[in-house]
Amino acid sequence: MLLESINTPQDLKKLSIPQLNALCAELRGRIIEVVSKNGGHLASSLGAVELICALHYSLDLPKDSVLFDVGHQAYAHKILSGRNDKFDTLRQFGGLSGFPTAGESLYDPFTAGHSSDAVSLALGMSVVNNQKAVAVIGDGSLSGGLCFEGLNNAGHLKKDILVVLNTNELSISPAVGAISVYLNKIISQPVYNRFMDSLEKFIRGRMPKGKVILKLAAKFEKEIKGFFVPGMLFEELGFRYFGPLDGHDLERLIPTLKNILSLKGPILLHVLTKKGKGYLPAEREPVRFHSVGQFDIATGRSLSEAKITYTDIFGSKMIELAADNKKITAITAAMPDGTGLDKFQAAYPERFFDTGIAEAHTVCFAAGLAKKGLLPVVAVYSTFLQRAYDQLIEEAALSNLPIVFCLDRAGISGEDGVTHQGIFDLAYLRHIPNFTVMAPSSVKELEGMLEFAVNVRAPCAIRYPKATAISIQHPVPGIQMGKAEILKDGKDAAIIAIGSMVGPSLEAARILQSEGIDACVINSRFVKPLDKELFKGLSAKFKYIITVEEGILDGGFGSAVLELLNRPLLRLGLPCEFVVHGKRDLLLEKYGLDAKGIAEAILKHIRS
Repeated sequence: MLLESINTPQDLKKLSIPQLNALCAELRGRIIEVVSKNGGHLASSLGAVELICALHYSLDLPKDSVLFDVGHQAYAHKILSGRNDKFDTLRQFGGLSGFPTAGESLYDPFTAGHSSDAVSLALGMSVVNNQKAVAVIGDGSLSGGLCFEGLNNAGHLKKDILVVLNTNELSISPAVGAISVYLNKIISQPVYNRFMDSLEKFIRGRMPKGKVILKLAAKFEKEIKGFFVPGMLFEELGFRYFGPLDGHDLERLIPTLKNILSLKGPILLHVLTKKGKGYLPAEREPVRFHSVGQFDIATGRSLSEAKITYTDIFGSKMIELAADNKKITAITAAMPDGTGLDKFQAAYPERFFDTGIAEAHTVCFAAGLAKKGLLPVVAVYSTFLQRAYDQLIEEAALSNLPIVFCLDRAGISGEDGVTHQGIFDLAYLRHIPNFTVMAPSSVKELEGMLEFAVNVRAPCAIRYPKATAISIQHPVPGIQMGKAEILKDGKDAAIIAIGSMVGPSLEAARILQSEGIDACVINSRFVKPLDKELFKGLSAKFKYIITVEEGILDGGFGSAVLELLNRPLLRLGLPCEFVVHGKRDLLLEKYGLDAKGIAEAILKHIRS
C-alpha cells in the first residue's frame, strides 16, 4: 500500500499523479474505517482528500503553513503529516484530536474548531515571515463576518497569502466551468504572469500615457474575467481569483497550485468538491454524515443506540409552544439538525431562521425581532455562543429584550474536545445584567423552563448537556423565578447542584448514606437569580455546604453561592483549563463529577 510509505509531505513528491490518485483512494478507505468505529466528521473530510493531497504536494510543509477553517475537513491532513500510525485513536481519550490541534503536530499551527478565522490567522503569519500561509475555507466559513474582515484586510495589506475556497456542489453551468478552467490555465502560467509584469514595466517606462493605458488594460481584464468567472467579489476585495476548479482533479489542481504559489499578493483559488466523495452513503446523505457516530461501512447504517436527548426534548417542546404562541420564532447559526430545530423548520418554515455561522449577527438579528414584538428563541451550541459575548451585553441585555438562548452541548460535550466543550457559559453569563440563567436537571424541567422563559420579558438562557435526558421526581411543580427545590432532606450536609449535576448528586447522597452521612440535596434550577432565602437558611442550618456544577469553577455557579453566603464551602466542578477530548462519561469520572467522585470528595471534605 502506498499509504504505508508516506511519513511526511515530502514523501508525496516522489509519487506520480496516477500514484497520488491511488493514494487518495487509500486515504478514503482509512478515514472511513476509523470513523466507522470512533465517529467523527466524515463527509467533509472525504470531500477534501484530493485538495489536501495537492496542498501537501505543492507546499514546503511544515515551513509553509496550512490553516483549516473549522478543521472538520482535515483528516487526510493528519494522516499525511505523520499521524497515520495513531489515526486509530482519533477522538479517543489520550489519542488524536478530531481537529487540527496545536501541540499535537508541527503541521498544525493553531487549534481549529470554530469557523471563519483561518484567513485572519494566515494573514498574520504571512506578515512576519517569508513562507507561504494558506487558509482553507469553506463549509459555511463565508457566512461568518470574521472571514470577510480577514479578506478585506488581506486585500489592503497586499501580503502573499493564498486562500483556498472549497465549496460543495456549487451550481455552475458546464460552459462557464469549461471556459473558467481554460482561462485559469492561461492566467496561472508563469509565462503569462512574466508577460504581464514585463508589459507593465514597459508601459510605465516607455510610454508617456502609460498609467492611463495600464488602467484601461486592467479594466479590460477585469471585465473579461467578470463576465466568465464568478469571482468579482474577491477581485474587488484585492485578491486575484482563480477558479472554479474541480477539487478532485489532481492533474489540473497540482499544476495550478504550483503556478499560483509563485505569484505575489493575495490569491484566492476556488475549488469545487463533493461532500462524502467516494463513499456512497455519505454522498447521498452528507448532512447525516457530517458528524456521525459508529456506523456499518457496508450499509451506512448507524450502530449507535438511539436515545432521547435533551436536544430532542427541546425540539419537540418548541413545536408545541409555537402552536400556542404565534410570536415564537426559532433561530440557529447553521445548526438546525444539531440543535433539534429541523422539525420546527419543517413545521413553521416562515418562523424559522438560519443565520449561518455568524453568532454575533445571530444575536443582533434576534434583538431586532424582539424589538418588533416577536419572541425569538436562539438555539446554539454553548461553545459557539461565546463568540457573541459582546452582542449578549450590548444588544440583548442592555435593551433588556425578551430573547431565549438555548445552549446545547453545555458542559462536557465529549469527543470533539477543547474547542467544543461548553464549560464557560455559566461563568460568562451570570455577570451580565438583566439575564436570567437556568439549567434543567430532567426532561420535565427543560420543558418547564422553556414554558417559563418565553413568558419572561427579559433575556433568558437555558443550558443543557449533550446527554441522554433523564427523569427526576420534582416535589415543586412548575418553575418560579429564582426558586430552587429540595429533592432530599438531610441533617449532616447540604449539596446544592445545578442542571446535569443534580442526578449524580442524588446518587452521591445515597452513597454517603451508606457511609453514615445524611446529606440534603437541592436542585438550584437557577444560576441567576439564586434562591437567596433558601440558601441562607441552609447556610445557617448546615456546617457543610457543597456546590456541584458541570462548568469551570472560576466565576461559575459555586462562585455565585460563595459570594451570596460569604462563608467556607466545598465547590465541585471543572478546573479553569481546557478539557481534552474523550467520551463524556469518562471525562466526568476523570474530573470527579460522577456520583462516586462527588461522594468521595464530600467524604474527604467532612472527614478532613
